[in-house]
Amino acid sequence: MNIHEYQGKQLLKQYGVAVPNGKVAFTVEEAVEAAQQLGTPVVVVKAQIHAGGRGKAGGVKVAKGLDEVRTYAEQILGKVLVTHQTGPEGKEVKRLLIEEGCDIKKEYYIGVVVDRETGRVVMMASEEGGTEIEEVAEHSPEKIFKEVIDPAIGLQAFQARKLAYAIKIPNELVNKAVKFMVALYTAFVDKDCSIAEINPLVVTGSGDVMALDAKLNFDSNALYRHKDILELRDLEEEDEKEIQASKYDLSYIALEGNIGCMVNGAGLAMATMDIIKYYGGNPANFLDVGGGATTEKVTEAFKIILSDEAVKGIFVNIFGGIMKCDIIANGVVEAAKQLGLTRPLVVRLEGTNVELGKKILNESGLNIVTADSMADGAQKIVALVS
Repeated sequence: MNIHEYQGKQLLKQYGVAVPNGKVAFTVEEAVEAAQQLGTPVVVVKAQIHAGGRGKAGGVKVAKGLDEVRTYAEQILGKVLVTHQTGPEGKEVKRLLIEEGCDIKKEYYIGVVVDRETGRVVMMASEEGGTEIEEVAEHSPEKIFKEVIDPAIGLQAFQARKLAYAIKIPNELVNKAVKFMVALYTAFVDKDCSIAEINPLVVTGSGDVMALDAKLNFDSNALYRHKDILELRDLEEEDEKEIQASKYDLSYIALEGNIGCMVNGAGLAMATMDIIKYYGGNPANFLDVGGGATTEKVTEAFKIILSDEAVKGIFVNIFGGIMKCDIIANGVVEAAKQLGLTRPLVVRLEGTNVELGKKILNESGLNIVTADSMADGAQKIVALVS
């Protein structure tokens, strides 16, 4: 789950991470009022969307005076920002962060991530702040420094100090940088984050070490422990189909193809998308119904797939271990009847109660194409939608 920059800064501030003063605004008048309350000669007007690259897309403006705040707020609110992370469709700006300006002396990068290779949390740092870390990794990998953190003792001061010296934080500000990093790590662990990225981290003319931007993502599997984080969820930033899927504990991600996929198990779902591509098709989604799906859950999965107008056909690929094939078959038949399914449907079942499942499909009276294998099913659905 993602949250907005201003929400991330409010959260980090609770842990002692230094951030600029700022206020959220949903209208032009609120933006002007927020700038008045801040009372600084320079304020920054920042679009709040769940995507990076806002500055390059015209979503971040430096205003010198209330008239400029009004002008920039009018320009940005309601604008569709297209960045490298939004895709070509972009995202509409519905809220702004009005923030006091900073006397920036130098920009840095600090990020905390879960490293799948070591199975531990890693803090990364670079003196190349303000640049996407992927670009730094590609062009100047020697400028990225990492510290692997022992979960039993957490980030140690000597590790933070090592990173601070490596990225050339001024000597007189190293202790502040260490405090910043330890606080960031504490917030990361306490709130079950999957990523905490500060880009840029800045040192200011007044000697502060501050988060000028903040990107926090959270492990969705741990949100039951964090009702305060759940309250920060902005549903308008999420795909409607993904929101609906989450209500039924379905793992759904919208893609750009025309073949809807319903599969049980993340690995099988990935393999299904791969084999559809292999035979010349394009998957419209990743959808994992999980191991304990009911007829109701399968029916809802169908509704979500079919709500995508781009879908021209559906491939159901189920291996029944915990999941029973007859349950899937009943769900498929029920959904097809309820929705008056007219688009091609290919079903491949294998595993527990597979013969019963096939019998239910064959006796349904519906136009369902059965497949003997995953490859067979992929070829059939690709041919049917072509």
